[in-house]
Amino acid sequence: MLPEEASPAVLVVGLFLVYLALFLLGWVVLKSRPGVPLSRRRPDVVMHTSGLTRLTDQAVGALNKGVKQRGPGLLTRDRLDECGLKKDPGDYLLMAGVAALLATVFGFFLGGVVPALLLAVVSPLIFHLVLNLLAARRRRQFDEQVPDTLQMLAGGLRAGHSLLRAVDAAAQESQAPMAEELSRIVNETRIGRDLGESLSEVARRTQSEDFMAIAQAIEIHREVGGDLAEVLDHLGDTVRDRNQVRGQIRALSAEGRMSAVVLMALPVVMFIGLTLFNSLYSRVFFTTVAGYVLIAVAIVLLTVGGLWLKQIVKPKF
Repeated sequence: MLPEEASPAVLVVGLFLVYLALFLLGWVVLKSRPGVPLSRRRPDVVMHTSGLTRLTDQAVGALNKGVKQRGPGLLTRDRLDECGLKKDPGDYLLMAGVAALLATVFGFFLGGVVPALLLAVVSPLIFHLVLNLLAARRRRQFDEQVPDTLQMLAGGLRAGHSLLRAVDAAAQESQAPMAEELSRIVNETRIGRDLGESLSEVARRTQSEDFMAIAQAIEIHREVGGDLAEVLDHLGDTVRDRNQVRGQIRALSAEGRMSAVVLMALPVVMFIGLTLFNSLYSRVFFTTVAGYVLIAVAIVLLTVGGLWLKQIVKPKF
């Protein structure tokens, strides 16, 4: 609901910002872009672009340039590769900005200035959390595909193919994300990069100890020789055993992870439920100094408790 002290001008400005954010989200960010420019696909066709398209392209280009000049940070090309995202960093920066604007306006109409500032701060944190979840899911899928990839590489070598040809065949037979990473290895090797460097880069990007063992085995074979197919077979058996143990540990720790999720979500869900059923319960948190202090203390305690529970339910082996 709109605060009593807010004027009609504030309402008009807020609605304008909401519509502007929705417009940017629908027509700028989510607008499909072809992989190959029209000038390359149909060079005889004269391109006609609107002023808004040129403006948005310049904005995204400026954001991408700023990300490159800033160096390592939250949203870089390497970070997006870890998450399996294909667009440029500028596109996702624009998405994050639009989402933060919508959240801020929604918080203002919901409870005033303080909820708006709180949502404006929380929105980038949620965006960072989503990136972490995407990267973790991609790494988990990659680790599950490593044993089958080892088997395909060993089979290709026994069939008489070269190592690079075996990697190319495994890329064609695999699914994402393994197919994407192996195809990238093949493409980088064809333009002159060392195969060992490409393999190590994939292991670093996916944070896969199993794939790092593959890169090291191939590098040692290139130096001393030997039957690489047999080495990959033994390595595949070891990786399968590790995955089996990893699955057992995840099954045994599933109860702890669910308990952690419930404990973290219960205070937030209860607060939202009480606010929806009777706003008097939560009014003290948004109208008094003591309420703001209690909200800050609750956020700090939930953060510390979440980190603590994460270390407990995530055993290392």
